[in-house]
Amino acid sequence: MGAADQEFTEHVLDLMQVVGPVTARRMFGGYGLFLDGLMIALIIKRVLYLKADALSKDDFVSEGLAAFEYHKQGKPYTLSYYEAPETVFDDLDAMREWGNNAYGAALRAAAKKVRKRD
Repeated sequence: MGAADQEFTEHVLDLMQVVGPVTARRMFGGYGLFLDGLMIALIIKRVLYLKADALSKDDFVSEGLAAFEYHKQGKPYTLSYYEAPETVFDDLDAMREWGNNAYGAALRAAAKKVRKRD
């Protein structure tokens, strides 16, 4: 992780405080961003990806935003995180909206996990 990656992550964390007390942890060669113990975003190579699910995925797709993809043993895998729109970096209302949607997706995913254990 270079200084530029760290600076970008700190900048995103500052912006995401409009959503709540978001914190960062190093993971996946980047950072996972957490709110209330739930991962709501991912930063890889200075790109912010927000958590999405069946209810919010179309919002990202309609904006032309790509899902986070990585390759393992030559196979592509995608996670339920999509590139954040550029507006979140210039408009705190946009960051609040998209960030809250990511938090909602994380809450729904956590609720599904709890139901599966029951």
